[in-house]
Amino acid sequence: MKTALLCVSFGTSVPAARKSITAVEEALHAQMPDADFFRVFTSKTIRRILAQKGETVWSMDEALAHLTDGSYDRVVIQPTHFLYGLEYESLKASVEEAKKQFPALLLGVPLLSCTDDLQSLAHVLSAEFPQKENTALVLMGHGTTHFSNVVYPAMQAVFHMMGRTDVYVGTVEGWPEIDAVCGQLCAGTYTYVRTAPFMLVAGDHALNDMAGDEEDSWKSILTQKGYDVECVLEGLGVLPGVQELYCQHLSALLN
Repeated sequence: MKTALLCVSFGTSVPAARKSITAVEEALHAQMPDADFFRVFTSKTIRRILAQKGETVWSMDEALAHLTDGSYDRVVIQPTHFLYGLEYESLKASVEEAKKQFPALLLGVPLLSCTDDLQSLAHVLSAEFPQKENTALVLMGHGTTHFSNVVYPAMQAVFHMMGRTDVYVGTVEGWPEIDAVCGQLCAGTYTYVRTAPFMLVAGDHALNDMAGDEEDSWKSILTQKGYDVECVLEGLGVLPGVQELYCQHLSALLN
């Protein structure tokens, strides 16, 4: 009997952004080198786009269905999702429904599952983006209608409490929005702003909503307010410190 490791991500259709997911997948597989590895994307739209390009990536339900042939006595699922949000709730529901079909079916937690996770990630990002004179760091999160959206303002609070009052966290589809972030920036003496995705990948949101040339992009809005803007187009998944946090969750799940 064998063990299967499923790495579950939202996914991306941006080829250059895929490396952030792959880096986390490889780190997780290195934690369980004897397990059979499988990739899962939860976004139906992204799976469809990839299928049109000739690449098949399973959904969670498809992956579990393929693994019910009795070959695996343990299936371990580690998500790369950031929050206990809507995507994670859907994932958890699929796992609960399939539990009776497997001797052991284990589901890990998202990246930011507790206060310690927020503090750990803040330290990783503080080292990656050291403080610079007259410069603010603005992190773009995705945002959600789920209550877990409170993680974004909480993350900013963690930065400020550790002395990094130059760090601000906003969202594309939640709260706080970029206007609320700008309201905080104007209270400082910043002349430069670095923006970076607070997401696993630097995908469509990072390329367009953050760094695009449209007048409603974060770069354009901040530029119009008089700041010199630098956009960092790297997802957090490429950072070894972030990969280590995911690996710690996987280790906790196995133990």
